[in-house]
Amino acid sequence: MIEVTEKAATELKTLLEQEGKPELALRIFVAGVACSGVQYGLALDDEVKEDDVTMESNGIKLVMAKDIERSFSEGSIDYIEDENGKGFLIRNPSAGGGCGTCGGCH
Repeated sequence: MIEVTEKAATELKTLLEQEGKPELALRIFVAGVACSGVQYGLALDDEVKEDDVTMESNGIKLVMAKDIERSFSEGSIDYIEDENGKGFLIRNPSAGGGCGTCGGCH
């Protein structure tokens, strides 16, 4: 199961409230592939497709395609604020450790 941390859930609920759309789900999607493995993205979505998997964590509805669930069945979505900025962070313990071709993934 994917966990939405309390901090991320609070930020998401605030965002949904500001948008006036509390019924939206958080969609997890494949945003690309890098030397460290599959990169995931997040988007607010009001549509659940027939082949989607849905779950809930900390009051946030999550949606993803079934093929994503196979490679990202456990992990977390967090919200971070540091000297580099703020935003949502996806952690996937199943992600690969890098291919070694770019020299920057250690």
